[in-house]
Amino acid sequence: MDLGLKGRVVMITGAGMGIGRETALTFAREGARVGIVDIHGDDAEETAAAIREAGGEAIASRCDLTNEEEVKASVGSILAKYGQINVLVNNAGISKDVTLLKMAEADWDLVMDVNVKGTFHCCRAVLPQMKDRKWGRIINLGSRSMFGNPGQTNYTASKMAIVGFSRALSLEQARNGITVNTVAPGFIETEGIKGLPTYPKLREIALSKNPVGFLGEPRDIANTVAFLASEQARYITGTTVFVTGGRFSS
Repeated sequence: MDLGLKGRVVMITGAGMGIGRETALTFAREGARVGIVDIHGDDAEETAAAIREAGGEAIASRCDLTNEEEVKASVGSILAKYGQINVLVNNAGISKDVTLLKMAEADWDLVMDVNVKGTFHCCRAVLPQMKDRKWGRIINLGSRSMFGNPGQTNYTASKMAIVGFSRALSLEQARNGITVNTVAPGFIETEGIKGLPTYPKLREIALSKNPVGFLGEPRDIANTVAFLASEQARYITGTTVFVTGGRFSS
């Protein structure tokens, strides 16, 4: 299937590593031009360099998504280079896991600021020029954790907020040819997850609860995001796509 992404300009947050990096590489293979945005500037540049070395087009910028001015600057750099942003992928997110009674207010605020406010900032910065062109795709990353995991009240709240935000925004922008959807990954074997000291136990638990009998990889999320960004998905908006191997419970 031709996704029709050749020549499109895609902005991806948190694309310096993990799911974001694989998503950026996937779009580049489809012929899209990619703006890599990450709070870790060196990681962002590594992803952009990998795309360019493979013959694609990409630029990188360091950005703290909780800072509206930095978001505007990153968006501005992509627009200055490519003249437009057709697809926005709000992938960046963090977790600060601890039970509620032990949770510092700062841990609540940081997770909500990065995961929710960062999405808000990026959408506000990108939407006007999408609206002018009467075409756009916004894909926000949620999580299976939206259904609740112990020790993740802040993260769960942020990901459930993303679903409601996406649904409301999809209704606001449908008349402008802009679709807004959420992709909710399950347990995905990123390099970051594999590097955790608890990884063997986490993997064992995830496998025991996964109906398909194997765990997801970054490409499973990247391929879903790329499809939702395509013209083939023009009639899909305001929905949440679960990429979990059939697992929903904690």
